[in-house]
Amino acid sequence: MWEKLRSVARRYDEIGELLEIPDVYGDPDRLRALTREQKELEPLVAAYRAYEAAEAAIAEAEALLSDPELGEMARDELKAAKAERERLYDELRVLLLPRDPNDGKNVIVELRGGVGGEESALFAADLYRMYAMYAEKRGWKVELMNWNETELGGVKEADFTVSGDGAYSRLKYESGVHRVQRVPETESGGRVHTSTATVAVLPEMETVDVNLREEDVEMQVYRASGAGGQHVNKTSSAVRLIHKPTGIVVSCQEERSQVQNRAKCMAMLASKLYERERERIESAFTGERRAQVGTGMRNERIRTYNFPQNRVTDHRLTGEVRNFNIDAVMNGELDPIVDALTMQRQAAMLAESES
Repeated sequence: MWEKLRSVARRYDEIGELLEIPDVYGDPDRLRALTREQKELEPLVAAYRAYEAAEAAIAEAEALLSDPELGEMARDELKAAKAERERLYDELRVLLLPRDPNDGKNVIVELRGGVGGEESALFAADLYRMYAMYAEKRGWKVELMNWNETELGGVKEADFTVSGDGAYSRLKYESGVHRVQRVPETESGGRVHTSTATVAVLPEMETVDVNLREEDVEMQVYRASGAGGQHVNKTSSAVRLIHKPTGIVVSCQEERSQVQNRAKCMAMLASKLYERERERIESAFTGERRAQVGTGMRNERIRTYNFPQNRVTDHRLTGEVRNFNIDAVMNGELDPIVDALTMQRQAAMLAESES
């Protein structure tokens, strides 16, 4: 562990020296790679150097313990330095856990109404609003790719990108079936209904990241429908791409030109092909995407939004804290849930590494 930390610190310093060389700025790709690597290493190096500082403070305090004038103050400093060293040791163990290589990527989110008819579509629209508000709080950018709306304002299906620092690392926990229990707006008898919506979160991939050949892609154009401005139903700007070897179909209609919609479709297609290849490599029993969204049945839920009881329950959490305030969550306060899921995952990885 300590040799690895020393090696990482050396590499961090080396990158800093390279970034002082003017020639590096003439190569945008190399500059981008170096700055990205520096940013990834920075938290680990900062914690390691703080740990070294705590060690030095401990040694200095121990040397002063026998001093009749400074001994009492040294004991206080020694206690504080040891506590800090212990905290930093735990932080370093977490920072050294294997990272998901996609954590720094932007994401493509697929949102679908599930079981429950119109109410499931209305709930899917509420989930979209929740994610849009969460993205705004974190300074991320949301762009619609595809939007299929019902007459009552619900969402049959929506595809959108979320761009920003660490988007995938936070939103990947949203993949799965979301269940809602509430009295629908369309219910006159005041009965509580149960409905579902499904969410799939894919890391946004570049076409160069996968084996995506132009000759394997068939493009169809059609007129956009639903919300979208004056161009809707007037020009054939919407694009549908079919990947002939796999049969994967993606579409985008939110931009005003075929060129822009096609570019978004290609990014989405690349992400879907990446997921398919990852499923094959990992030999997932049902496939990663099916594991994410299942069939939309109520018993496959990852989270329940119970409006009558004013709580959101994440069924993956095993600790005491698994219920959250529904108003806060629906207004984009997802960090408490994501933090709890992240800590639970890190604890499981630490336990596995020690066994």
